[in-house]
Amino acid sequence: MSAPLKGKVALVAGATRGAGRGMAVELGAAGATVYVTGRSTRARRSEYDRPETIEDTADLVTEAGGQGIAVPADHLDPAQVRALVDRIADEQGRLDVLVNDIWGGENLFEWESPLWEHDLDKGLRLLRLAVETHAITSHHALPLLLRRPGGLVVEVTDGTADYNGDHYRVNFFYDLAKASVLRMAFALGHELGPRGATAVALTPGWLRSEMMLDTFGVREDNWRDALERVPHFAISETPRYVGRAVVALAADPDVARWNGRSLSSGGLAQEYGFTDLDGSRPDAWRYLVEVQDAGKPADTTGYR
Repeated sequence: MSAPLKGKVALVAGATRGAGRGMAVELGAAGATVYVTGRSTRARRSEYDRPETIEDTADLVTEAGGQGIAVPADHLDPAQVRALVDRIADEQGRLDVLVNDIWGGENLFEWESPLWEHDLDKGLRLLRLAVETHAITSHHALPLLLRRPGGLVVEVTDGTADYNGDHYRVNFFYDLAKASVLRMAFALGHELGPRGATAVALTPGWLRSEMMLDTFGVREDNWRDALERVPHFAISETPRYVGRAVVALAADPDVARWNGRSLSSGGLAQEYGFTDLDGSRPDAWRYLVEVQDAGKPADTTGYR
């Protein structure tokens, strides 16, 4: 089996579940050593109170062919993040890929509640989890990543710059959080590019995460049962799809051409030729504009 990232070291910050887990596992399948972080461990759950843990993610990374290393970390605590990066430096002496996927906001935002009606404490907590954590992690991890040329930083968000620039996303706090992460990648591109590294923003499409599947009352093996109730869910993708997008970027010797740009799993699949686990190439953000938002009936023909 091909291992294009053998010898590379990655940190996936926020790898307990969802896109973070998918990216960590695919980096492992490509041969990388992957440090996976989060607050949900086998010994203690976060406020999500869900069964997924970082130890489980690390095991999946190792089973896929890499080396998974679970490190509990609250990325709002600079001391914990500094200790994490010091450990990677001591054990590996390098960091080639940094994935900032910390989020934790699903239980904090209120759908379409205007700013003045939204719970302020929850909104500010969402911003801290979605924005401040990324800044803290990059602040401590980038000096290690810059030790060698060719490093890659992936800022994970929801929505492309084009889509979010024209669409109101859920509410004030959610919209601001996702726009902020897009801008982080743009700013880091300016700061990292001249120093030999690349930063991008990356969004999955409609993600079949553990939480989304639970919401629709389905599993990965029968997810299409949800289409009767939510027809446009037909364009959805597994978390491994965006993971393959990260691998394609990390293995590309010309990855600097994407520096500072906003990218999507579906768009990169067209560029690099990878597929989702079922062999399809869902292009969710194009579908959303041309089919769902246009008020057309669900039909993924030409979009996956």
